[in-house]
Amino acid sequence: MGPIRMLLIGAPGSEFRRAAELAQGAGAEVTMADAPAPALETLREQGADLVMIDVLEDVVGFLGDLRTERFVVPVLACGISAPAERAVAAIRAGARDYVPLPPQRELIAAAIASVVERQSQVRIGGHPVLERAMALAGAVAPSGSPVLVSGGKGSGKETMAREIHRLSGRADPIVSVECAGVAADVLESELFGHEAGAFPGAAARRVGRLEGARTGTIFLREVGALAPATQARLLAALIEKRFRRLGGEEDVPFEARLIASTSMDLELAVEAGSFREDLLVRLSLARIGVPPLTEHGDDIAGLAEHFMEEFAQADGLPARPLSPQAIAVLRAYGWPGNIRELRECIHRAALLARGQRIEAEDLTRADGSPLEAIVSLPSVADGRIEVNGLIGRTVEEVERELILGTLERCQGNRTSASNILGISVRTMRNKLRTFIEGGIAVPPAA
Repeated sequence: MGPIRMLLIGAPGSEFRRAAELAQGAGAEVTMADAPAPALETLREQGADLVMIDVLEDVVGFLGDLRTERFVVPVLACGISAPAERAVAAIRAGARDYVPLPPQRELIAAAIASVVERQSQVRIGGHPVLERAMALAGAVAPSGSPVLVSGGKGSGKETMAREIHRLSGRADPIVSVECAGVAADVLESELFGHEAGAFPGAAARRVGRLEGARTGTIFLREVGALAPATQARLLAALIEKRFRRLGGEEDVPFEARLIASTSMDLELAVEAGSFREDLLVRLSLARIGVPPLTEHGDDIAGLAEHFMEEFAQADGLPARPLSPQAIAVLRAYGWPGNIRELRECIHRAALLARGQRIEAEDLTRADGSPLEAIVSLPSVADGRIEVNGLIGRTVEEVERELILGTLERCQGNRTSASNILGISVRTMRNKLRTFIEGGIAVPPAA
C-alpha cells in the first residue's frame, strides 16, 4: 500500500514542522505549501489524499476554489489558539474537522487513519471461504488485468484491493476514488483531470487520479455509481490505454492497473440499463467475491478479540475479554454491515463498558439499541400476523411483500435476507429481477 499523501498549508513554523514530522511518523508522505495559491498548484499537479490548512489562511476561499475546480479531498482546519469564530467558519464552509496546534500524535494519526478504511482484519481468521478469496487475489495480483471486487458494504473490499496491489509489487502507489455520492461532472474531473478553461472555474490544468496513479493501481470504490458518460470514457481508456483530460487535445497514457469494487449486483444494473455490459465484461476479467461475515461466522469471536486488543492499545483501555454470552450474541447477529459493523460495535463496547469483561448488554448498534438477531420475522404462532389479513391476497403478493420486507430489514444485504428466507441468492436475484421488470422498487444492495 502506498503512503497517504498529506498537504499542509500555512506559514512555516515549528508547530507545522512538528505536524509534518508526526504525519510522516504515521506513514504519510507530506508536502508543505505556505499559502492556498501554491497549494492549489500542488493539488493540480500531484493531488493529495488529505489537506490540513491553518485557519489564519483564507480557508473559506480555499474550500470554494476546491469546489470550483472539482477537487474531492478531505480538508482539516488547524491553528494555534485560533479564534473560535474562525474554526466555526471553516467547519461551516466544508472543513471536515478542526485540529488544534501544537499537534497531538493521536489526532494526527487518527486523521490519517480516517483517509483509508482500515480493514486489515479481513486477513484474520482461517475460514476456507476467506482463504479461497485470498488465494485468488494472489493468483491475479502479478497480472495487469482489471479486477472487480464484489461484496457487501463493510466486508473488506478495499482491503482486498490493497492486498492485490501489495502482491503485485508495483512501485507506484494505489490511488482510491469514491464513485458513490459524487456529482458526475466533479467525478469526471477527479478521474481524468482537466485543462485550463475546460469549464467555468477551471483556472489551470489539473492532473486527474488516473494520471496521478502512474504505473500503480487506481481503485474505484462503488464503480456501479459511475454516470453513463464516465463509464464510456473509462471503457475507452481501458481499451486504448490512453485518455484526454477534460477540454484537452493531447492523449495521456493510462498505465495504471484498475481495480473496481461494487456492493451492487452489476448484472441487474446491466439489465436495468444503468451499467454498460461491455464495461462489466472488461472489469470482470478477474473477479473476486469478498464473502459476508455471516459466511465465515467461525471467525467472529477471533475478530472481536482482535478488535478489542486494537482499541485497548489505541485508546489506553484495559483489554477486557468477552463473556460467553457476549460471543453468543455476536454469533447470532446478522451483521448487515459485515466486518466494519463488527469493528464499530466492539469499539463502542470497549469505550462504554464498565465491567471486568464485555457482557452481552454492552454490545449495541450504532443507534444505541441492543445487539440482537437482525430480523425476527413475524409468525402466526406468536400472534403477530392476523391470518384474516392475508385472506383475499394472492400468494404472489404475499411472497413479494415478505421478500422486500426482509430485504429492507436486512438493509439491502441479499445474502442475509436469503439465509433468513431459506432461499438461494440466485433465487433472490431472479425474484428481484422480476420485481424490477414489473416496475416495483427494490431496496439498494448492501
